[in-house]
Amino acid sequence: MNFQKRIEELKKERNAVILVHNYQLPEVQDIGDFTGDSLGLSIEASKTTADVIVFCGVYFMAETAKILSPHKTVLIPDATSGCPMADMITADQLRELKAKHPKAKVMCYVNTSAEVKAECDYCCTSANAEIMLNEAFNDDDEIIFVPDKYLASYSANKTGRKVIFWNGYCKSHLKILPEHIQKQKELHPNAITMAHPECLSSVTQMVDEVLSTSGMLKYVNKSKANEFIVGTEVGMLHPLQKANPQKKFYAASDIAVCPNMKKITLEKVIRSLEDMRDEVILSEEIISKAQKSIFRMINIGNNIVENKAEVKI
Repeated sequence: MNFQKRIEELKKERNAVILVHNYQLPEVQDIGDFTGDSLGLSIEASKTTADVIVFCGVYFMAETAKILSPHKTVLIPDATSGCPMADMITADQLRELKAKHPKAKVMCYVNTSAEVKAECDYCCTSANAEIMLNEAFNDDDEIIFVPDKYLASYSANKTGRKVIFWNGYCKSHLKILPEHIQKQKELHPNAITMAHPECLSSVTQMVDEVLSTSGMLKYVNKSKANEFIVGTEVGMLHPLQKANPQKKFYAASDIAVCPNMKKITLEKVIRSLEDMRDEVILSEEIISKAQKSIFRMINIGNNIVENKAEVKI
């Protein structure tokens, strides 16, 4: 079977759009209508006229697509593709934390379940966490930031904000150790070092740039450098290389692999579209509550863009 041809046929038949996260298998990335980070993909899909969204990522990402496109059918080709970090905090646990800090405002990383997002005041991404801490809160606000303690710590240190952390983390990013960065630096002394803010603090402190996946792509595209050490999940090397074929990329650690991200295959994408299976279902209540935290974040971003435009004029 020609997998790509069959997928194109099914997309037309179902009026579907395929979203693919940067950490997916290369052959899966290559069939995506949109590739990128989780929130960016969901926003793009919400702008389309597609009836069906196939999200090649992990489950919370497909939930986010459903939150932003509640009237579209959202499918995930492998429903067992979860996110250990997102699973490290539940809505009940967050409610207990909020009860201990009744005056606190709550911001959650987009890497959370829909139920957790529904309990939050604001959402953020790895790309805009610092902006959100600066723009969404008053100086004297008590801030709960869940679930990733490394992103929270990095962003808090950059902004000077005091935040209440949760003991969450990405198992894949924690596989990247300082000695891995040091070894790659020795092998490639002219390379720019980049790391994701989900990495250990000891890693982010020793690299040239701390960037989200979308931030890495933007940075490399503009950079005059020709070599880069990439401190994030190894799937990121594919979109970087595809967008910059003349440049060289080296994984900070070959073992920084997310097994859940690698579960989705072309065969599963086909099966998902053929059988319309593994649909993401959320209640109207959860969608409505979760939308508030996401829309507040998007509105802050839009206001910043508008203000910059006014200044330029």
